[in-house]
Amino acid sequence: MGVERVQEIANFSKETIPEEFIRTTYEQPALTTVQGTVLEVPVIDLSDPDEEKVVRAIVDASSNWGMFQVVNHGIPHETVRKLKEVGKAFFELQPHEKEAYAKSPGSQSIEGYGTKLQREVEGKKAWVDHLFHKIWPPSEINYQFWPKNPPSYRKNNEEYAKHMHGVVDKLFRCLSLGLGLEGNEMKEAMGGDNMVYLLKINYYPQCPRPDLALGVPAHTDMSAITILVPNDVQGLQACKDDHWYDVEYIPNALIVHIGDQVEIVSNGKYKSVLHRAKVNKEKTRISWPVFVEPPSDLEVGPHPKLVNEANPPKFKSKKYSQYCFCKLNKTPK
Repeated sequence: MGVERVQEIANFSKETIPEEFIRTTYEQPALTTVQGTVLEVPVIDLSDPDEEKVVRAIVDASSNWGMFQVVNHGIPHETVRKLKEVGKAFFELQPHEKEAYAKSPGSQSIEGYGTKLQREVEGKKAWVDHLFHKIWPPSEINYQFWPKNPPSYRKNNEEYAKHMHGVVDKLFRCLSLGLGLEGNEMKEAMGGDNMVYLLKINYYPQCPRPDLALGVPAHTDMSAITILVPNDVQGLQACKDDHWYDVEYIPNALIVHIGDQVEIVSNGKYKSVLHRAKVNKEKTRISWPVFVEPPSDLEVGPHPKLVNEANPPKFKSKKYSQYCFCKLNKTPK
């Protein structure tokens, strides 16, 4: 096996972890987390018939937090449960079965089973394995990266994608109205019905030193928005006012992150959230983010209606693929 997976390392790590997983002192969760305070991220009821109220809540959360949770979102609990069930089952397969979906070395595609995602700063590694594949639109899907085992994997993921559209449309409509735009303009600026839904499963095995390691280091999402469901193991942290806090997940909610592209199109009114993931000593944590992204060749920049002499553009327009390349390779944007 060419690449050592964190899941395998975890099987042999009983009291210590390899040096490359020990974060620097300014990153270690035990030293950098505000203890005893849980961040009560805004919770928004998407079924509220008062649309103006929902828009105000989403604008406030997106401007001040960059993160919120939505309830009564229209995705059946059973659909979410089945998505989680098959994702967990994939990571419990034998190593050789998972490696059949590994991304090939040197591949330009993000899709597939893997461990390393971006250029690692100071050689430090994250305590996580992952699986990426697109779930929408059909023209973008490459089933080579969809596990055939468990057998219901494809059906359950397609069902989840089908229910995701309503949530995505509602969120973009509210974000758009909150900027004084027409309800469809924010979505259109991101590619409209050609937007891509990229699913990632993060698998964070038990870690004997959760005080020293991170599942995912601090980052903002490159996407327009990210819609995430975790298993029942808490671990999400957000940075607010330059301090790191635990974020408590509400059962049956969807966690929504504002991503870089929405910050860009809104010309900075909405903020992409700086966040990271902790790991757990006793339990495996798993999360299922869906990154809602512009098509790779779409040029994204501040919306023309939001820019004028008094409010000049704060961001350069660039193709989404170029933006991602710069961010993942830590090159100047």
